[in-house]
Amino acid sequence: MPPRAPRIRIVLTVRQELVLRKVVDEYLQAGVPVGSKLLAEEVEWGPSTIRGELASLEELGLLAHPHTSAGRIPTEAGYRYFVDRLLASGAPENPPRLSLSLVRRELDEAMRVTTETLSQVTNLLAIVTAPPIETSTIRHIEVLLLQPQVLMVVVITSTGGVTKRVFTFAQPVDPGLAHWAASYLNERLVGLGLGARIIHQRIHDPSLSAIEMNFLDALAPVFTELEQLAEATLYVEGTARLLQFDRLGDVSQLQSVMDMLERRVTLIGVLRSALLERGVLVRIGAENDAPALRSLALVAASYGLPQRSLGTVSVIGPMRMDYGRAIRSVRDAASQLSSFITEVYDER
Repeated sequence: MPPRAPRIRIVLTVRQELVLRKVVDEYLQAGVPVGSKLLAEEVEWGPSTIRGELASLEELGLLAHPHTSAGRIPTEAGYRYFVDRLLASGAPENPPRLSLSLVRRELDEAMRVTTETLSQVTNLLAIVTAPPIETSTIRHIEVLLLQPQVLMVVVITSTGGVTKRVFTFAQPVDPGLAHWAASYLNERLVGLGLGARIIHQRIHDPSLSAIEMNFLDALAPVFTELEQLAEATLYVEGTARLLQFDRLGDVSQLQSVMDMLERRVTLIGVLRSALLERGVLVRIGAENDAPALRSLALVAASYGLPQRSLGTVSVIGPMRMDYGRAIRSVRDAASQLSSFITEVYDER
């Protein structure tokens, strides 16, 4: 998805900006149209002056006037103006920071902690994409004989990931063969990237006996599955929060979002645009290319190494979301995850 979010070129007066900010703040908090009477209680102008400004903002396309109410609600353009022009100036001086406990965790657990914490803090759907497969290498391999006919292969990656696979054989396994396989696989595969095509070539050697070759062929699927798992790793938390119908438009919209979550490849493609952004990416409503997101809002940021982005941290929710909290939380999570990733990669 190429960056194409429109930046509002409208220039508002100071008073119009204040009215717009008040309407957005009140609507985000209460979820009901905001009328001039309520605004008059918070500012020094009379109701007629406020009504005039509300009408002007509506003509500019920043506010909408639901037919069932005399109040106004923000439009997608109104939210965009609020995010681009008003949010930073109205942010608290010392906003609460998102705090993640990632020290001494494996990569998989760190990703889960990040996703769970982000969803809890924002009350939104949180998604974290794992680093791409080519950024991880094989660090160590164990071949453990659990029972005479049951063997487990453990693969540890450079990013701290652990994959285990249990194999059951028709005949008892020679302990010496299992010990040999562990030494051989470590010698041949440690340091290779998970997605390297050479892995399968390195497992086989013409000098091996038929027994050794057949045994390695039986264990080979653990490395194939390692590639497949690494390619599809996506951490999602807070799906139940999208089941709140008062925050989503209708059941069909909810179904579209659920379908997108099931098609993880589509979702990863949606989030990939955040890898190109230096800061936090915000997409509101129709700015999203994915049809399932065109009545929602997406806030995302990339994390990774100083010289390379490796993945994304994001939240998805209704357009009526607390943008200030969402942006700060996503930025904090991406920053802390980047620090964690840098430490992990430095230990390679």
